[in-house]
Amino acid sequence: MLIYMLATAMTVAMLIATVFGLHQEAQRIRIKANTKRFEGFGPRKPYRHY
Repeated sequence: MLIYMLATAMTVAMLIATVFGLHQEAQRIRIKANTKRFEGFGPRKPYRHY
């Protein structure tokens, strides 16, 4: 019975740690996205119609 209690406690602790880590990563990405705008995939060339 004790092993099941320990396994449950470890599972809950790992789930909490995972949620906290995902939250931290989302915050980091959100801050990074706000500081630098995405400017596309390299320099744009003007469109010329021939």
